[in-house]
Amino acid sequence: MEHPYLFLVQLLEAVGAKELAQYPYIIYSWLIMLILIILGSIAVKGISMIPSKSQNIFELVIKGLEDFMVELTGEEGRWFFPIIATIFIYVFACNLIGLVPGCFPPTANINTTASCAVTVFVVTHFIGLKYHGVKYIKHFLGPVILLAPLMFVIELIGHFARVLSLSFRLFGNMMGHELVLMILFGLGGLYLIPLPIMAMGIFVSFVQAFVFFLLSVMYFTGAMEHAH
Repeated sequence: MEHPYLFLVQLLEAVGAKELAQYPYIIYSWLIMLILIILGSIAVKGISMIPSKSQNIFELVIKGLEDFMVELTGEEGRWFFPIIATIFIYVFACNLIGLVPGCFPPTANINTTASCAVTVFVVTHFIGLKYHGVKYIKHFLGPVILLAPLMFVIELIGHFARVLSLSFRLFGNMMGHELVLMILFGLGGLYLIPLPIMAMGIFVSFVQAFVFFLLSVMYFTGAMEHAH
């Protein structure tokens, strides 16, 4: 189903950039990144010993995510918090922008969710190699030597399946929500019918970003642990 109106797409088409306008998920991904960079710059400049209300909110969110992650990974996992926090904030912002009329949530496209999932996949195995070196291969061999070749294949398929799982779970939920909103707007947009779904969409956006965050942390923790 084609989105009825996307203001950045319309703007690009008006200035003659029709080829770029064919990829709304890329356009709105860049918009999200620009917004996050601007907000991050403002937040950094405003840091003080006596925090403002906005600083308190930022600190509450970041500290809450960090404490939750450290409970799962231990203190050793604190160093990769910037990576996982960036992924969470980016995914949440991409989910949330779909609630703004005229905007398209990048996470409603499989290319965006797949890129995030591949990032998690690469970082997971980087962590494994960082902590275990060559011995990281033991994570794929299982506890029984005779079954090691079979277990290697199974584990390899399982790790690649994580990319599909992360990608399709987030994509499916956000695309489904986007389609429901589009249908409701088409049926009765002038009569505020979609508002309850939009309110629920804020909760859905957070939950889907948090699930992505939680699964990523679990994968990172598994890569840190010693093979059994």
